[in-house]
Amino acid sequence: MNFAEGIRLALQQIWTEKLKSFFSLLGVIVGVMFLIVVVSIVEGMDRYIREDLSSVMFGVNTVTLRRWADGPNFQGSGNRARQRRPLIRYEDWEAVRDQITVAASVGAESGTGGEVVGDNGSTVENVQISAITPEMMAIRDWSVERGRTFAPQEAERGTAVVVLGTETVDLLFDDLDPIGRRVRIRGFPYRVVGVLEEQGSLFGQSLDNQAIAPARSPIQAVTNPRGIVDQIVAQAEDPAELRALQAEIEGIMRSRRRLRPADENNFSVETAEDTLSFWDNISRILFIALPGLVAISLVVGGIVIMNIMLVSVMQRTREIGVRKALGARQRDILSQILIESITLSGVGAIIGVAVGAGLTYLVRVLSPLPAAVDVKWIALGVALGIIVGVTSGVYPASRAAKLAPVDALRHE
Repeated sequence: MNFAEGIRLALQQIWTEKLKSFFSLLGVIVGVMFLIVVVSIVEGMDRYIREDLSSVMFGVNTVTLRRWADGPNFQGSGNRARQRRPLIRYEDWEAVRDQITVAASVGAESGTGGEVVGDNGSTVENVQISAITPEMMAIRDWSVERGRTFAPQEAERGTAVVVLGTETVDLLFDDLDPIGRRVRIRGFPYRVVGVLEEQGSLFGQSLDNQAIAPARSPIQAVTNPRGIVDQIVAQAEDPAELRALQAEIEGIMRSRRRLRPADENNFSVETAEDTLSFWDNISRILFIALPGLVAISLVVGGIVIMNIMLVSVMQRTREIGVRKALGARQRDILSQILIESITLSGVGAIIGVAVGAGLTYLVRVLSPLPAAVDVKWIALGVALGIIVGVTSGVYPASRAAKLAPVDALRHE
């Protein structure tokens, strides 16, 4: 029997006994579906966190200087030690900007939440209010769609100007031109000079409901005490010099705070990779645990297919005896049963891939995750189905091939 004929007969058998075939394939379908969905979601989360979250929260090729590391709070004496750490000051930004030798752009920023009131009396709640130096516009990759950003002279003098997000503008002014109009933040008036390009959302939170003003403007009374900043961000022009930039900033701050060589840092200097190291651990665990979970389902599916093939061999014993009596060789019988087993599990793998791809599409549509099915995982899913078919079909095929023609013909 040739391969194509074996596949045709196997598909005919599946179509004839649809319900039995479906339950036979359920384990393989679930295993392959689980593989496709979970791997696609994990890869989507990884891409989302590394590209979208990292660029929005940290910037590309950046080193961030903070009072504390961006991680879980410590307890007990460790927490008290954290509270005693000196604050990050505007002078620290100037020192880092002026003393680094690595080619980089250095900015400072502070942020808080609040409300913005338009000159027509409309109010927008939960606005992300940022006080920044001009360099942060490029570091955060913020582009102005209408109007302009604030000039270096305005930033130096602390002029009360503001750049708004598109959502904030829509809620405050509807279809009116916002450029040149006034808004109030904590009662202080600011002149709108620009509107940012639309940025979308991050984990369901809008990135377009924000107000950005110069760090030296009256906005500093809203975000931090005068002269204090939340963080200093340096963006290296050459990604290869990121670690050198990190080391220089650390050295500058240790010198400014007169720390001895044995003293620990009383500040935090991190790259985006350092901050996202927790995700590396989580994704590594997921990718290690995933094969084991998939293997359990596929083993169950393989056992079911093996039992089905054994029953099929028993039901067709007389047919096998007739074929052998007419000259069929052992390898003909062996190949027939193996082809049927491979076809059965292969169909299950294809169904699993289709269902998994459909569920992945729903995840991408209904969530912010850029989940997508990679061709390599489709190939792996089908390959696993074929492997299960071969493994499950070897024993039944071997039993069928070893049947003696006379005994097979006598079987009732």
